[in-house]
Parts: sequence; C-alpha cells; structure tokens
Amino acid sequence: MKPLKDKKKITTVVLLAAGTGSRLRPLTLDAPKCLTVVNNKPIIQHLLDTFRTQGVKKIIVVTGYLEHLIREYMNEHVQDMQMEYVFNADYETTNNIYSLWLARQAINEPFLLVESDLFFDAKLLNKMMYPNRIALSIRLPWMNGTTVSLDKNHQVDRFYMSTDTTEKQHYKTVNICSLSLDSWYKVLARLDNYIDKKNLNAYYEAVFLDLVANKTLFFEAVMFDENRWYEIDTTEDLDAAEKLFSTT
Repeated sequence: MKPLKDKKKITTVVLLAAGTGSRLRPLTLDAPKCLTVVNNKPIIQHLLDTFRTQGVKKIIVVTGYLEHLIREYMNEHVQDMQMEYVFNADYETTNNIYSLWLARQAINEPFLLVESDLFFDAKLLNKMMYPNRIALSIRLPWMNGTTVSLDKNHQVDRFYMSTDTTEKQHYKTVNICSLSLDSWYKVLARLDNYIDKKNLNAYYEAVFLDLVANKTLFFEAVMFDENRWYEIDTTEDLDAAEKLFSTT
C-alpha cells in the first residue's frame, strides 16, 4: 500500500450544503438543513466554530436549496475566514457527486470535504486536517449508508455502497475526508466521467470506490468516537443528537 507522507495542515474546507433536507420537514420548509438548530446552535454555526479552531482560512460552500439564507448566515457569522460560493441550480434532481463536481474550479489546494448535516465534537477533527484521510466510526444501529474495510496498515482497502457485511469488519463513513491536490485530480477525472454519462444522482463515494479498488486513491483511517457524532437527516436524528450532546 502506498505510504501517506503529506503532513502539511489543510486550511481549506469544501462544504456541501445544496440538498433540500426533505426528511427533516417541516423544519426545512423555510430553512436549509444546515441551519437546523441543535441545542440552541445551528449545525452550520457548530461547523464554523470547529473550522475556526482548526485554523481554516477558506470555505468553499456548495449551495442550492434556499441558498440566500445560507449566504446571509455565513456573511454575518464567518468572521475571519474567506468564503467562496458555488451554486447548484439542479439541487432538486442531483446528488452530492454533482455538487462536488461543480466546485472543481474553486479548488486549488488540498481540502477537507464535509457534509453540512454533521454534528460532532470539535476535537474529533484534530487528525483530519491533513491530506488523504477519512473519518470512520464503529457502526451503531442508527447508522446506514457507505461503509469501508481496512487493511493491516489502517488504510481503506474497499468501499461498500450497500449493506454487504461479508468477509471483513466494516466501518461507517462519517462523510468527512481530506484530499491532496494529486488525489483530487484523480477524483476529478473520474467525476468528469460520471457527469459526462449524466450520472448526476450518484454519491461521490462511488468515485472513491472505483479509485480505491484500482489502487489509485489512498485513505488513512481516522476513527471518530461513535458516540460523539451524528448525521442529522430526520427529526428522529435531531432528537437523538440533542440528547447525545445535551451535556456539551
């Protein structure tokens, strides 16, 4: 397995925030999901606070649904970080693979890729601020979606886009990863292929799956405490997250 040597800290974040948050309705009827309040703090504010403590200097945010509200909030609260906005006009009919592809012209440095519906302890990000890492968690009953298996060097050796739980122990992806520029260019070439084929409703993890299988993309695993993060997709998720983080 190829060694991961780049130790220069990342200072740019690509934040995906284009979705409609339909499963969180009625809370998202008049506000984007990232403005959902968890224990008196919007998810986006928690993320901004965390990025600031990590020394982030630039945020590229891909907006879509009710994007003017995200802009208004960011412009008021971002303070010392540089902001760049990318608008996904097709947010209702596309998925995160398209949002990430749309951000391609704004990406000129290694970056941390983050979904905007995540709530987590800020310190969990400490080891993520270096290229070619991926946040993983031991799976709990509420978790679903993409999983990975690891090799003996604690690097990802396979992505699983289904509930296949065969030969190896699987870990849940937390929807946070970091990419060097070299890795990003490999991802982008594969993204171009998906977009050219009009496969706009896929997840970007499908690209990771292809490249990891071909041994052209490498991720070092960073384990997140399974009880200190939550992906908020539904009102039930929101209730659970508020209980989990009620003492923080």
